[in-house]
Amino acid sequence: MNIPDVTIKQLLEAGVHLGHKTFRWNPKMSKYIFGSKNSIHIIDLVQTTELIKAALVEIHKCISSGGKILFVSTKKQAAETVVKLATETSQYHVTHRWLGGMLTNWKTISNSIKRYKKLSLDLKNENTGFTKKENLKMGIQRDKLERSLGGIAEMKKVPEMIFIIDVNVESIAVAEAIKLNIPIVAIVDTNSDPTGINFPIPGNDDARRAINLYSDLVKQTILDAQKNITVKADSEELKYSKVEKIKSENKDKKIEIREKEKKVESSDKKIEKKPKSIISKIKSLALKKKK
Repeated sequence: MNIPDVTIKQLLEAGVHLGHKTFRWNPKMSKYIFGSKNSIHIIDLVQTTELIKAALVEIHKCISSGGKILFVSTKKQAAETVVKLATETSQYHVTHRWLGGMLTNWKTISNSIKRYKKLSLDLKNENTGFTKKENLKMGIQRDKLERSLGGIAEMKKVPEMIFIIDVNVESIAVAEAIKLNIPIVAIVDTNSDPTGINFPIPGNDDARRAINLYSDLVKQTILDAQKNITVKADSEELKYSKVEKIKSENKDKKIEIREKEKKVESSDKKIEKKPKSIISKIKSLALKKKK
């Protein structure tokens, strides 16, 4: 497990330590706050480095065990970075708008995904059989669904983990993940509520440099974890092939034993039949003499 190292210097350069103004703070974040300067709260980066490492370890475990992560951030300054992170690591993302019930009402969302895929296929065909006006309406519907569901179009089930930037904005996503007991890794700023967050990372959730740093660390962790998935898969295949070989050998042995048993049974039957045939011959001879 190769978890990328992060130093306090890197965090300072990215502006991770800068929180919100003191009057906008959430008292539940007091244990993560180092102090204040010019009416702005300063985040304790010693705790941040420790909690980042703990969160990255959990992300590594999730990916290496074959799990998938859903990245969520509908903030403009984070959307582009999150999309790039998700596409480069083959994960899922929501960056436009969180639809209510996206996790808790997965059946309805999966039907909407099917609708989106069908519209995409219909519009790709040159001869759709629809008028220009109908094609235009279908295109508008497709674009609307793509913005909301494009990042989870290939998601077959609820993800094993969810990564959130700004839990205040994504409060519905947090509530749904808590309801379904999905582990949450989240960036929590000084105005955030860390309640229910399994792996909080105290830090600035507005600065682009800070968001880029988080995404880079997560990307390195996931790519390393994905290497371990292939190794595990290969070892499992070898184990499976060995088991299949043993099974086939056992089957062959069983067949041989059965054939031997059949031969023994058939020979025993022949031995039993012989005395019966002699007796029948004696009886037939006796009957002939009487006649």
